[in-house]
Order: sequence, then structure tokens, then C-alpha cells
Amino acid sequence: MKELIRRTRKSFTSGDRQSDPQIPDNMWAKCPACGQIVYSRELEDNMKVCPKCGYHHRLSAREWLTFLDTGSFEERDMHLLPMDPLEFVSLDVSYAEKLQQAQKKTGLTDAVTGGVGTIEGIPLVIAICDFSFMGASMGSVYGEKMSRAVERAADLGVPLLTINSSGGARMQEGLISLMQMAKISIALTRLAAAHQPHISLLTDPCYGGVTASYASIADIILAEPGANIGFAGKRVIEQTIRQKLPPEFQTAEFMLEHGMIDMVITRSELRAVLSRLLRLYRRAPQPAPVQHTAVMAS
Repeated sequence: MKELIRRTRKSFTSGDRQSDPQIPDNMWAKCPACGQIVYSRELEDNMKVCPKCGYHHRLSAREWLTFLDTGSFEERDMHLLPMDPLEFVSLDVSYAEKLQQAQKKTGLTDAVTGGVGTIEGIPLVIAICDFSFMGASMGSVYGEKMSRAVERAADLGVPLLTINSSGGARMQEGLISLMQMAKISIALTRLAAAHQPHISLLTDPCYGGVTASYASIADIILAEPGANIGFAGKRVIEQTIRQKLPPEFQTAEFMLEHGMIDMVITRSELRAVLSRLLRLYRRAPQPAPVQHTAVMAS
């Protein structure tokens, strides 16, 4: 086993990963933050957090569901499929073809996975953005699934948890994609009227219309360490204002320091923090009405 690990490290660092048929392609992972080579199983056991530097690798929607109680998740709105209303074509590739490629690659129908579940027995509605599906760009199905999740939470009288990651609006759907910001935000007024909280978790990266709308108007806004959060990218802002921005600009820690989010939370603490928040937001039972007994004056 030690010899296999030694050969794997050598082949990984040299770039010749196909030289030994005994070495699986996915046995090792290189951390993009510190450059360390980490055993893939060790990385997965650590919730895809680098054990060397604490860098939080991106999770798929299915991986995020492991933070719920085992077997509690029930998916909703799986039948909603994106369409190509503008018959958009770019570089000789149609939007319809891009959708098929993304669906085949990820096994998802669109960027948002939503449903109901529990955390430590407390029911909630959850909606998760998967960046691997076209950069979790916000199109019509994204907006519809998110809006339905909001309305479902209001109807059931339970909290809403959104796990947000996005590169912005889906340009292939034009103005329709931009309308989703208002659509989801308006739906959230129903949740507020039902006196149920919206907890938003911002993961890396979270940009564009998602940050500019529903993800930033939650009752509680959490973020993962080091997550990049903003509207426009840092390079675009620097070119616009012609000034150099600080290195930590648009990170979760920068946002916390400037009062834009409530808490930066590691994955190892996430489930416990969510459970505590859900318990704090549970509506207290109403006291029974006091029965007054009439006393006859003698």
C-alpha cells in the first residue's frame, strides 16, 4: 500500500497519471488554495475541507443534502425543465445543446434542487444551487423552483434554507432571467407574512443577481470561510473605478467585517448552527387562555 501511495504521488506531481494502471485517476486531489496534494478519501471524510489549510471545496447539491437528517429529504418540482425561448446561439452552439450537455454532465435538470427535509427533527424547506450546472446561472426554472420553495415554506409554516452559489443571470434567457430576482423577492413577502425565517448560506462563488436579490435579504445570512461574494467581479470593479482593491475584497470575512453578513461558519459547525437557529425561530406555543371564575359578593 505504501508503495502504491508513493507511485501515485510521483505520477500525480509529474503529470503522468496514466502511467500505472493500478493507480485510480481520482485517488488524489490538489488543493487550489495551498497546493497540497490530499488523499481524496481523507478530503471527502472531512466534508471536502482541506485538512492542510481549511479551504472549502465546492459541494454538489447531493453532497449538501448530507447535512439533513438521513432519509428525510423529499425532492419537489423535478418535472420543471428549462426551455430555449430566444433560440439563443453563441459560437455555433445553441442554448438547447448547452442544456443537454449540462444535464448529462451533472445528472440535474437545472441548477436548483429543492424539497423538504429535517435537521435534528425540525422540518424545513431547502433549495440548493449547484454551481456545476452552467455556473448556477439564474434562469426561468431556477427562479420558479426557488419561488415554489419559498411559497411551500409559507404554506407549510416552516423555515426556508437556501444554499446559494451563482455566477449571475443566465444570459441565454435574456430579460426572463433578470425577472427572477423580483419574482423570488416578492415570493419572500409571503414567507414573512407567515412569520417564518429565511436562512441564506452563501458559498463560493456567489455573484450577480443572486447576491443582489433574495440571497442578501434573508433574516440570517451565513457564509463559508473564504467564499467570494459580490455583484460584479473584482477585476471589473477595478477597471471601472480605476483603483486597486484590497486582496481580501469580496471575501466572506470582508463582508462580515463590513456588516453585510451575520456569520462566517465552517462546515464542521454548520449543522449544529442551523439546528440552533431553527430552534430559536420555532414559534413558542401559545399559552392557554386564563379561566376567570366569577365570585359572588356576599
